[in-house]
Amino acid sequence: MTLTHLNQQGEASMVDVTDKDITDRSARAESAVAMSAEAFEQLKAGNNKKGDVLATARIAGIQAAKKTADLIPLCHPLALTKVQVDFTLDEASHTVNIETYCRLAGRTGVEMEALTAASVAALTIYDMCKAVDPAMVIGPTRLQEKVGGKRGHWTPEQNQGEKS
Repeated sequence: MTLTHLNQQGEASMVDVTDKDITDRSARAESAVAMSAEAFEQLKAGNNKKGDVLATARIAGIQAAKKTADLIPLCHPLALTKVQVDFTLDEASHTVNIETYCRLAGRTGVEMEALTAASVAALTIYDMCKAVDPAMVIGPTRLQEKVGGKRGHWTPEQNQGEKS
């Protein structure tokens, strides 16, 4: 496997996707924020002094997906047709689980957009709750699914045998 973001001289280079077919592409990513019981209860009750944590994190995740090419140097700017950011609260572990979904019809995938949305949503939760719990832990953040492009449908389970 070759690294596609390097030119023949080994320098960073944006991949030329001009000749690729436009196909339906989507990606799902996840992250999590584990926090103290006090911070979790405050978030759950909706009485964080900075405002509605999950609503703010949802908007931040959506905005981040749209700005991925501005943040990650070799990413192509994409015309996203769908960005979704969802949260589930795990009361037993005081964790906010974040799931993101991005979709478009285009020449390149949306994995980085889904990962960026999950990452920035997690960072926003941290920012809004850090006064109560600066020891929160973010992660793991990972790609959950990719559909479209040369690989077709991909999930992490397909890589289990490839890791050493």
